[in-house]
Amino acid sequence: MNSETTDGTGHRARLRKRLIEGGGEALLDHEIIEYLLALAIPRRDTKPLAKRLLNEFGGIGGLLAADGEAIARSGGVGEGAVAALKIVQAAALRMLSDPIRNAPVLGNWQALLDYLRADLASLTIERVRILHLNARNMLIRDELMAEGSIDQAVVHVREVIRRAIDLGSAAIILVHNHPSGDPSPSRADIQLTRDIIEAGRRLGIAVHDHIIIGANGHSSMRSAGLLQ
Repeated sequence: MNSETTDGTGHRARLRKRLIEGGGEALLDHEIIEYLLALAIPRRDTKPLAKRLLNEFGGIGGLLAADGEAIARSGGVGEGAVAALKIVQAAALRMLSDPIRNAPVLGNWQALLDYLRADLASLTIERVRILHLNARNMLIRDELMAEGSIDQAVVHVREVIRRAIDLGSAAIILVHNHPSGDPSPSRADIQLTRDIIEAGRRLGIAVHDHIIIGANGHSSMRSAGLLQ
């Protein structure tokens, strides 16, 4: 009698064994997603679904970062499976954010970039985030400030400064993503940053940097000498 049942139990057991004994590196991307989906859909062969989702969303990063409703609309994915994918993303982001929540942000720059890339690099719409810091450069709040279309999210200087005042921020770091993948700042990005710097200067609120994240890397306006 064939030990492989129709719901793939034997195959999943082998995946589980490889994962436990060899760690995540022992599994291919589609096998990780396949096994994760199998936990939410126990009586279904999830390999074809895993491969389709990875192809549709551009890889494991794009899939985990995708909006839950977009994943559900792709077909064949119920609420439980969507939740399984999103909880993995939430856990990964929580782990990556730990170093910047427990130490001065400016002293953990690489950890900050790793966190921002994981959160923003694969998004298909533009999001603007503001990191609010206290006088010791410890993170007070990491907030989504605006969300827009594929290439634009509207941000108003007065709203950024008002929120910094409300939180008692000594400094802020502006962050947004470019869904095109190219992290180079646009003229509008540079002008907005300079306007926020000027408005913040009058109130004692510093702008440490404006970081742009793209699938092809990141840019720092401070490093580029654009914070004039």
